[in-house]
Amino acid sequence: MSLKKYYCHPTAIVDEGAIIGDDVKIWHFSHIMRDAKIGSRCNIGQNVMIASQVVLGQNVKVQNNVSIYEGVICEDDVFLGPSMVFTNVINPRSAVNRRGKYLRTHVGKGASIGANATIVCGHDIGSYALIGAGAVIIKPVLPYALVVGNPAKQIGWVSEYGHRLIFDEGFKAICPETQQQYELKGNLIIKIS
Repeated sequence: MSLKKYYCHPTAIVDEGAIIGDDVKIWHFSHIMRDAKIGSRCNIGQNVMIASQVVLGQNVKVQNNVSIYEGVICEDDVFLGPSMVFTNVINPRSAVNRRGKYLRTHVGKGASIGANATIVCGHDIGSYALIGAGAVIIKPVLPYALVVGNPAKQIGWVSEYGHRLIFDEGFKAICPETQQQYELKGNLIIKIS
């Protein structure tokens, strides 16, 4: 029998068959279902449900009151804000069983989803995108995009550290925190340095 290398609060439930990485913290009243995969150094807040087949990369931060349903994959360093919502069926009905027809949602490396945002299933979130609090995502989000509102609209671009990028006439911008340089080519952000 191997020893757990993660912390699980006594009120949390981890079903047999869940795969939990090293140095994970699972807090009060959370439930990790069988066949969920959680990478190392993740922090699972209070009252979180992670369904079967969900995959979380390393260092994912899940804040309180988030349900992550089957079909969701989050890459490394993703931030899921308090009470944000993933859906997994586009047309739910109580009397119609759509189990097994869940639409996939992929959240790219380093993306952040703000408090109370809703991600309608089947729409991927690009790497390092920043979804504002309360936004409702009804279409794919580009890498490094800053999106807000209901329905969500892109209002700009952000750096890997989440700072708004202001581009000069040559379509170049600098992150004020890291001095990393970015270039805008069409609808694509390229990190130069």
